[in-house]
Parts: sequence; C-alpha cells; structure tokens
Amino acid sequence: MNNQEYYDRLGVSKNASQDEIKKAYRKMSKKYHPDINKDPGAEEKYKEIQEAYETLGDEQKRAAYDQYGPAGANGGFGGNGGGFSGFDSAGFGGFEDIFSSFFGGGASRNPNAPRQGDDLQYRVNLQFEEAVFGTEKEVHYNREATCHTCNGSGAKPGTSPITCSKCHGSGVINVDTQTPLGMMRRQVTCDVCHGSGQEIKEPCQTCHGTGHEKQSHKVSVKIPAGVETGQQIRLAGQGEAGFNGGPYGDLFVIINVLKSDKFERDGSTIYYHMDINFVQAALGDTVEVPTVHGNVELAIPAGTQTGKTFRLRGKGAPRLRGNGQGDQHVTVNVVTPTKLNDAQKEALKAFAEASGMDPVHPKKKGFFDKVKDAFEEK
Repeated sequence: MNNQEYYDRLGVSKNASQDEIKKAYRKMSKKYHPDINKDPGAEEKYKEIQEAYETLGDEQKRAAYDQYGPAGANGGFGGNGGGFSGFDSAGFGGFEDIFSSFFGGGASRNPNAPRQGDDLQYRVNLQFEEAVFGTEKEVHYNREATCHTCNGSGAKPGTSPITCSKCHGSGVINVDTQTPLGMMRRQVTCDVCHGSGQEIKEPCQTCHGTGHEKQSHKVSVKIPAGVETGQQIRLAGQGEAGFNGGPYGDLFVIINVLKSDKFERDGSTIYYHMDINFVQAALGDTVEVPTVHGNVELAIPAGTQTGKTFRLRGKGAPRLRGNGQGDQHVTVNVVTPTKLNDAQKEALKAFAEASGMDPVHPKKKGFFDKVKDAFEEK
C-alpha cells in the first residue's frame, strides 16, 4: 500500500483540508454503511473508509502517513528490512511524535476552540402511500445535549473552568524519553485536563464536568412526496451537542419504504398486475383498476393477450425533483378457468366448431376407468 491509497478511499486529493476530509468521510460512510447499502462488498468498503479516516482525520497521523505510508501512521517503520519498528511497544511513543520534534510538527488544534457535535442517523419506515404522497413523522431518539445546569461549561453553577496549570491551556505537554537514537521529545495529551486545556475545580453535579447530559429528544420530520428507500433528509442542529460552545451536529433521517401488497414502484412509475378472464380478453370490456389516487376505469380492447401493458397517465408517484406525476403501468394476465360445467364445455365446443377448429374429443376410458365408474354407479 502506498501513501495515496487512503486519500483514494475517501475520494479526496493529498492537499485536501481537514474539513474536506471530514466531509468526504461523512459522505462515503453514509453511502456504504451496512444498514443502508445492502450490496455485496459494501461492509468491507465501509471498513476501509473507517481505516482511512482514522489516519487522515488526525493531523499528526496524516503527516506521518504522507511521509512514510501506513507503517508511519501506525507508529513504526515497518517492512524496511533492518530498521527500527514498534516504538510504542517499547514505551517510546508514536513514530510521528519523534519526527514532529525534529521537524516542528504541524499546527496543533486549539483544545478550547468551539467544535460542532457529532451527527446522528435515524431510520424511519414509511408505508407505500406515505412515500408517494408525503407525510409528517415525529421521531424519538436519545442524544447528548448541552447540560441544562451548567450550560455546557462542566463547572458547578457560580464557578468557571480555569486554564490548566500544567499545559497552560494547550491540552498537551512535552515528555523527554531516552531512546536508542538518543533523548527524544514528544508531545502527549495532558494528564491533568485530558486535552481540554482547562481544569474544572468544582464539577457540575448534573453532568459531572462533561458539559453534556443524556436527553430523550423528539423532532417532527416533514417527508416530501415521492421519496424512496435509501434517501435521507438532513435536519440541521438535531444531532449531538457541540463542544466549547460549538453548534449541535445534524440528524440524518434515512428513508425505508415498506412494500405494498398491490403495487410496485420504480421512481415515479407505479406498476400493477391485473387478472382478466378469457371472455373479457376475447370480447373486450371496461374494468376498474386500483391506483394510489383511487379506482379508475380501463378499456380492455377485444383480442387482448396475456402480458399486454396499458398506461394510465398521471396515476403514478410525484417526481421528487421535477414537476407533475409519473404514470401507472397495468399489465394484464388472462386467466384460464380450471373447472368447467357441462354448459360451459358445450359452449366452448360450439365455439371451436364455429371457428373451424377440430372438435375436442374426450379421452377414451381405459379398463380401470370403467371399473371405477361401475363402482360409483353402485
């Protein structure tokens, strides 16, 4: 594997910003999530996307990956014959930490900067007609919300967080370690503030210093007419609470349309299969056909054959990204009766003779048929 593959998995260039990488990851992970994408291989693709983002989403791991490939991102040289590898297992810290001290590393993220909360997904089931005409659903789910007691500060009301006395607000500290290469300096997460850059001397009793609390949340979702399975609706600000005063994440409502016992659908086109008898097919008739808009009359011309399809214009589903309605296609199936009474049989024989067909001859009875008839007469 070279140091380009992770970028290819997310569909971004090597000079993409961290924000572009995050957006690409969200898009790809939703596309190949096993709960949404049932295609063979989607789950494996999803795992590859997760692996790529774990590296590229971290600036230090990304820098090591760009220079040394996957081995660098995983904290070791790996595969270079007689070089060093596995510094973490020896207690020396990450490969990227050592080289960042030589070359200055990348710009560190401000741990106190506002950050948007995580996005959430919610799957909603719709009846066939609900998807066709649109509806409104109230969804209930649990999420991390801003603590109502401390308003997200994590500190007891009347107090405030203070700048961490150990890292001075940076969220990281420098640690010197003796290695086979000499004394090395690396950066690690501050063990006092755990990377937040702030100390909370008196934690909020509701959230215990996290600034978040579990919340049972509900929101009304307007489902537009014409939606289909797999499509999603984004509700801004309905996801998890942000950090350091950052905004809430988003909620993505994923649509699943349940099957109908009458109709099938492809986009704005609806399909219906209808049985007719051979008299209707031969002589023609006017029949009632169900549609999602109500029953309509359909003229069956004389001589209709099985498999003939008729179009009912404007009786399909709305076009989600367009104007007007789709059509309904009605395919007829001519049903041959399985039981005939004597009058029906004679009528068919007369029809055959009038049509110049050979008369239908009854099957000659064999010995066992005659014995059976004799017993039935007794």
